[in-house]
Amino acid sequence: MTRRPALHIPGITEIPPSASGMRIGLFGGSFNPMHEGHLLVMEETLRRLQLDALWVLVTPGNPLKDNKALPPLENRVQAARQAIRNPRIRVTGFEAARGFAYSWQTVDFLTTALPDRRFVWIMGADSLADFHRWQRWRDIAARLPIAVYVRPGAARRALASRAATTLDYAQIDEADAAVLADCAPPAWIYLQGRQSTLSSSAIRASRNLD
Repeated sequence: MTRRPALHIPGITEIPPSASGMRIGLFGGSFNPMHEGHLLVMEETLRRLQLDALWVLVTPGNPLKDNKALPPLENRVQAARQAIRNPRIRVTGFEAARGFAYSWQTVDFLTTALPDRRFVWIMGADSLADFHRWQRWRDIAARLPIAVYVRPGAARRALASRAATTLDYAQIDEADAAVLADCAPPAWIYLQGRQSTLSSSAIRASRNLD
């Protein structure tokens, strides 16, 4: 199994507290940096999926991207925490402490270690478009429900993607968003709603021009 070296940082790499029966969204990413678009997805999914909490999983590095210029994990976690005001949203870099390199490892661990929580994986439509490139993506879909939130310009590519067509039979109606956390996987939903045109890559590019 591919793993990174474990990285333990007090106050940064602990798993957030939770209780049996909680409905918890998992929203992973590099968050370099966290921006308004991320916050919008978090608030909308918290409300529409009727979640008790949302965990922002700040990854040590995306396996599909070049991470050479990625700021340290601690910096990104702290910056994300400063951007968030909702007490139900918790930011953690716990994947680094476990040496996880891929999302399926995170999903496998959490659903095994905390089987009485009702986890939902949250991603943007741009991520759904590339979901089939994720290592063991079918295993992720088989372990917990997935909520996909619309992203500007990504809808057509996302809904025509390999993952979306493969899992077409498991898609539930948008009107049933409140019951997604109770659905046995595979189950996924595509959520339309408010959108932001901001992206982390565009923000980084604008900073480089300053």
